[in-house]
Amino acid sequence: MTVWEWYVRRGRIDRRTWWLQYAVPLAVLSVLALFADLALGNSDLQELAAGRSDYGAIVVTVGLLTLPASISGSATRLHDRGLPAWLLLIALVPLFGQVALLVLTGFVRGDAKPNRYGPPPGPPPGAPPAPLPDGPLYVPPTWK
Repeated sequence: MTVWEWYVRRGRIDRRTWWLQYAVPLAVLSVLALFADLALGNSDLQELAAGRSDYGAIVVTVGLLTLPASISGSATRLHDRGLPAWLLLIALVPLFGQVALLVLTGFVRGDAKPNRYGPPPGPPPGAPPAPLPDGPLYVPPTWK
């Protein structure tokens, strides 16, 4: 996957792809940015927990840089369910919206058949596995 594909995704993706290529990496980046802000003194953990402080500059920068990728991944995940990307606006509803969007994108299975956004991701159901290449898979080097 290229950086451009991460930011601008088309078609449909399955749950596994969404978790492994979007949700987990974005969460890790956010946590690392928070640790960097705390280490540099840009944020205070007690103030953040109490809701009396803003995030530091690194968290804000990482958040803004990863926002397009997050939107793109969630939109293609909604497309896998046959839902329009406009449904991302449900995240603007406090608490309920974020939970509903997480359930729709991360836990509910996509359509098994083609929909208006394209064919289902991956090989078609019942397709035989890809054949292995001829010959040995690993040839150790010969030492003299």
